[in-house]
Amino acid sequence: MVLEDAMSGYVGAVVGAEKTTAGVVVKLEDRVGKVRAFPLGPGFLLEGQPVDVQLPKKKPQKPGRTASGSRAVVGAKARVARGSRIWVEGKHDAELVEKIWGDDLRIEGVVVEPLGGLDDVADKLEAFGPDREHRVGVLADHLVDGTKESKIAEAVRADPRYRDVVHIIGHPYVDIWQAVKPHVVGIREWPVVPRGEDWKTGILRRIGWPHADHRDVARGWVRILGKVSTIADVEPTLSGRVEELIDFVTVG
Repeated sequence: MVLEDAMSGYVGAVVGAEKTTAGVVVKLEDRVGKVRAFPLGPGFLLEGQPVDVQLPKKKPQKPGRTASGSRAVVGAKARVARGSRIWVEGKHDAELVEKIWGDDLRIEGVVVEPLGGLDDVADKLEAFGPDREHRVGVLADHLVDGTKESKIAEAVRADPRYRDVVHIIGHPYVDIWQAVKPHVVGIREWPVVPRGEDWKTGILRRIGWPHADHRDVARGWVRILGKVSTIADVEPTLSGRVEELIDFVTVG
């Protein structure tokens, strides 16, 4: 959210909060990237209306269940990481998977790593050297017929070295943002962005959020991710794929 400090008139997006010797402060970043800290509490304006800013409270989960809907294991410690991995395309993908399946992944000892794009997956598989003790599950964006991503996936599946030790599947969305159900974000549907236009800034512009630069994109994602609390907040075409990959890398 974007707040105004009523006393000074300083306007900025909320980028964090921290405890100090003087109490909890909220950090606001203005449009040129300058960050200032202000005491948490009253004294702010949100869209012109006075507000009392407090730290967010976690949404209550169903007792005994994780965010993914699995039965919670009371007092369980994270398992030592397995040799197997789940690879996702980018940082936002990894953060969304962690938000929903993090508890399950720690119990199973599964590490999720961002690839930085699917183009280099063949080289990274070559370097990793998957085998039955070191499986790799890959979650790809926009894996639909005729796309570049589908051709990359087909090449991996056709490689005999990776039979039964690499599983590459994907969701149909241009970007992981679209896997969050629109109503969770507060919109009726995800806008359509024409080819050739930057997708994320195009989305932000069409839903009326700040979209000037990469900082606005980062804040937009934080805002979207903050709305997600359980598996019910994402599309089944994502959740089913993630759980399939978790099952694949935890066999045996």
